[in-house]
Amino acid sequence: MALGNLAQRALVAVVAAPLLVLILYFDRPEPTWALVFAASLLAMNELLAMTMKDHPRDRRILLALGGLACALLYWLHPAALGRFWQSHQAAMVLSNGSMLAMMFAVVAPGLYYLFRFGDMTSAAPRWSYAITSIFYCGFTATTLAMSKRDFGVAGGDVVLMILLLAWIGDTGAYFAGRFLGKRKLYPEVSPKKTWAGAVGGLAGSVAAVAAMKLLRLPSMSWLDVALIGVPGAALGQMGDLVESLIKRSVGVKDSGALLPGHGGMLDRIDAVLFIAPYVYLYLAMSGG
Repeated sequence: MALGNLAQRALVAVVAAPLLVLILYFDRPEPTWALVFAASLLAMNELLAMTMKDHPRDRRILLALGGLACALLYWLHPAALGRFWQSHQAAMVLSNGSMLAMMFAVVAPGLYYLFRFGDMTSAAPRWSYAITSIFYCGFTATTLAMSKRDFGVAGGDVVLMILLLAWIGDTGAYFAGRFLGKRKLYPEVSPKKTWAGAVGGLAGSVAAVAAMKLLRLPSMSWLDVALIGVPGAALGQMGDLVESLIKRSVGVKDSGALLPGHGGMLDRIDAVLFIAPYVYLYLAMSGG
């Protein structure tokens, strides 16, 4: 990474960080959902653009279907709409909201291609790309908004911890790899990543979780720090490699050019997409 690129990253962070914190710590979860929803749509659009370059009409339709699926995943839940829907039938719908959202994510693109397939020989891969974009970029990102919604007054802290776990881990990996890295980690997929960078990323991620425990989440134990930080760091680095694999397979350097110094939205949140579901499930199963 060139110094100018690093400076651009720092400038974006300085401008965006206060706004991000303001949204995360707003007393209602809806602004966080709106921010996450917008980011998931941008990431889905970038992935569809990479994998379906020659089908712009499909991308528009599938992006709309993906956005609706993500909205269903978030809003068909008692914590989101339970106070408005009091009937027994509505409660049954809300209690099965996740399953309904997943069904929609698979069935709706399938029906679109059934009736508007265009080139039949490419219908199956295009349907697969559509489902992948919804689950990979949409549903995983939505767990960030669910963390704000479902963990009470600590919701903003949990979301911030997930983001810092990914981004400080990425920073630790960059500096450790730049100054100490020699042995390549996975050159076929990401030639610049090194084993030293992986260790630096692990250290940065664990340090981020530890800092959140000390400053904002004292109810977390040090075992929680380890069980969130270490697997979270590994998942984040694998999420980065998976996105690199996708980009290499379709022959692009960045997923987009949305953020100066950062590439596209998918480039910025690729680690978060793998970390957020794990942290959400860990905290939900451990009692938050």
